[in-house]
Amino acid sequence: MKKTVTTLADGRELIYYDAAEDTVRDAVDQRPLDPVSTSSEIRRDPLLGDAVAIASHRQARTYHPPADACPLCPSREGRHSEIPDDHYDVAVFENRFPSLAGDSGRCEVVCFTSDHDASFADLTEEQAALVLAAWTDRTAALAALGQVTQVFCFENRGAEIGVTLGHPHGQIYGYPFVTPRTELMLRSAARHREETGSNLFDEVVAREEKDGSRVVLATDHWIAFVPYAAHWPYEVHLYPRRRVPDLRELDEGARTEFPQVYLELLRRFDRIFGPGEPPTPYISAWHQAPFGIDGREDFALHLELFTIRRTSGKLKFLAGSESGMSVFINDVPPEAAAERLREVASQ
Repeated sequence: MKKTVTTLADGRELIYYDAAEDTVRDAVDQRPLDPVSTSSEIRRDPLLGDAVAIASHRQARTYHPPADACPLCPSREGRHSEIPDDHYDVAVFENRFPSLAGDSGRCEVVCFTSDHDASFADLTEEQAALVLAAWTDRTAALAALGQVTQVFCFENRGAEIGVTLGHPHGQIYGYPFVTPRTELMLRSAARHREETGSNLFDEVVAREEKDGSRVVLATDHWIAFVPYAAHWPYEVHLYPRRRVPDLRELDEGARTEFPQVYLELLRRFDRIFGPGEPPTPYISAWHQAPFGIDGREDFALHLELFTIRRTSGKLKFLAGSESGMSVFINDVPPEAAAERLREVASQ
């Protein structure tokens, strides 16, 4: 992998990740951009103890542009985009409309491919490996920033999820705090360690593997299963068999095997609802241990992949119980979801 770091016209950082070591990246951003101005601030909820990012400048962000005006496509034929070069393998840049900025953290956009009409599931294993390398490199880079406590790599896919740019891409957030969801996991893991002397994540994975009814696929280095108490209609958790706190710690075997495993999961998601159905909307979320905390080594890196589609033509909405009380109601039994995800395996 070759990494090339440059800047856009407004001073934001842009990083190219190329499979070929001899790739030259010297294109210059020709756009007359004003400096980025953000109003992001973090406010604490005194009752819940969680944090909310207030970012009014995001109201002006690009919203469902036509394909020929996509800001994530390469710059071609006189049309300038966020990527100055006329092609790329993987590109990462600072978001022009960040939810978090400055002392409040950092937001980046990850473009998986220059092909506007592709999806992550369309990538080759070599391309997917390059994305994993970029996620890992950005995790290391953001970990070195004093204002970042936790790094979150994720992809929103589909208009139903709220995606406003159709180009295949994801995002990376560098939070200045430990996120509420991670705090809950850390609290449960610490309590379990105190009560039993063992690791909670390890026991969850071992229990799922022993039961087997919710296992979707298992390889030498990874295991994917629908969790016992799945929140979403179709939800898969993917764990490396060797517990590590974040992407930087994956061994070579896990890195080599990941593209095959992850691409298979994504392709199965697109087959859940049968032929002729539109692509399945999903959120894919890497859970990594925060930096500089007690219990960091007890945390287990894992990826959570889920869709809000519960059946053909119907979505799972977060209504009164979910939104008002944070109590999820799942219409699809996890065992049935796992069985369906096994049925649609690649032939």
